[in-house]
Amino acid sequence: MRLKLIFLVLTLMLISCSSEQYDLVIKNGTVIDGSGGKGFVSDIGIKDGKILLIDNNISGNTVSEIDASGRIVAPGFIDILSWASGPIVYDGEVQSVVCQGITTAIFGEGWSMGPVNETVRDEMQSMWKEYNIAYDWETLADYLRFVEKQGTSVNIASFVGATTVRLYVIGHEDRLATPEEMKQMKDLVRIEMEAGAFGVASSLVYTPAFYANTEELIELSKTAAEYDGIYISHIRGEGADLLEALEELITISEQAKIPAEVYHMKAAGKENWNKLDEAISLIEKARERGLDITADIYPYTAGATGIDAMLPPWSKEGGNQAMIERLKQKSVRDKIKKEILTSTSGWENFYWMAGGGERILVSYLAKNKEYQGKSIAEIASILKKDDIDTIFDLLIEENGFGGGIYFFMSEENVKKKIRLPWVSFCTDEDAYKPTGLMSERNPHPRAYGTFPRILGKYVRDEGILPLEEAIRKMSALPADRLGLKDRGRIKKDLAADIVIFDPKIVIDKATYSDPHQFPEGINYVIVNGKVVVKDGVHTGAKPGKALFK
Repeated sequence: MRLKLIFLVLTLMLISCSSEQYDLVIKNGTVIDGSGGKGFVSDIGIKDGKILLIDNNISGNTVSEIDASGRIVAPGFIDILSWASGPIVYDGEVQSVVCQGITTAIFGEGWSMGPVNETVRDEMQSMWKEYNIAYDWETLADYLRFVEKQGTSVNIASFVGATTVRLYVIGHEDRLATPEEMKQMKDLVRIEMEAGAFGVASSLVYTPAFYANTEELIELSKTAAEYDGIYISHIRGEGADLLEALEELITISEQAKIPAEVYHMKAAGKENWNKLDEAISLIEKARERGLDITADIYPYTAGATGIDAMLPPWSKEGGNQAMIERLKQKSVRDKIKKEILTSTSGWENFYWMAGGGERILVSYLAKNKEYQGKSIAEIASILKKDDIDTIFDLLIEENGFGGGIYFFMSEENVKKKIRLPWVSFCTDEDAYKPTGLMSERNPHPRAYGTFPRILGKYVRDEGILPLEEAIRKMSALPADRLGLKDRGRIKKDLAADIVIFDPKIVIDKATYSDPHQFPEGINYVIVNGKVVVKDGVHTGAKPGKALFK
């Protein structure tokens, strides 16, 4: 009798626990778990921000339930190159980011939000001046905690930027670091790595990063390697000097004994498209001999960066004001123009790679907004100037800032890169939304559409790669690359970062002429167990966390 009573009590306890076990249950969805394996129909039980159970027919009382019948349930997407680091301070909802299924955004392409001194602060305030951000923190770790405390809809993490470190110590001078300056830069990297940065990131086509030599990057990477970080780089050339720039990255990886990744790998400029096969071969040969080299891409034939990127690096020494003064001097202006109109190696000639002003759209101007969305050639026609003088005069009026979209890649090469098993995906964009201050720029459509474009255009419509492999490359691959052990997969006890989408209709809607459009078919986005997107609409929830290595 006593044993029966004990059994009855235990049974009632189990029933009681089962009936109130979950905060959220996702039912009847096809789970593609991020491993690359085939999908399977299952329920998922979530509690306290984690995946508690993956099983058929989870029953019991729950706070909330989602019927995912006919839909894919996947790990939240990880954007390994996000520029939402500034806008997220202004608006933590980052709608263009999370509404395409991104649950974790990684910052730091050369520029990181710390360490900060007055020189760095002034530069960053110019980059996102419309948001009037104070940047009143001193370290990268402080910035990440600040954003988490303020509230964010996505998880955030960052590399420490080699550009930021150089600017902090040396400024905009075109010279090598002294031994004392090198020590100071390494100390700054060490502080941020000890606080949880994921490695060192460089962006070598832009000044002042361009002024750093290979040895400087090796030394910074050696410091990051002490903390199991990685070296990730917008390499020194993606056009005429693509192969030499890749060799530099491989050398840094080998000599610093550090894993390395190529940011947004591309062969830019029609005359360079045939170099992609050799670039891929260089990376695969390095991998075969034991180096851990990977890459990421965005699925478009156009890139985007500042319009000042069309100027040779020497013309920007000393910063924006020094550049503007040079552009006002006819002799110097003529010299810069001649270099831009000549195909050169040794610096990244964006105007030449795009093939002229007809293939360059202006995406952002603070003072001349009426030209946003127009090509350089169209603006030049309106102003009755040539392309180059138009670029120069816009830079003078805009105090050195302005955004451009450059059409310089081939669709065939985009598809070739998507298929590579060691390539993940990125947006390489800021955060936006279709209304208010965050809608005033005319960004690259990748800001809203990168991940849905892969799923719709390249997976479903064109069959470039299987759905399971695409999801692995959006989740587990970048998670493993970064060492995010609790994310990137749908697996018991991991963080409940989940995307639910309709594979029949998912697609990007943003275009170059009308970029502020959310994708179709991303039904739910769940971050740390909380629903942030419901039926394609942002809920206002901000459960994101700052992630540290």
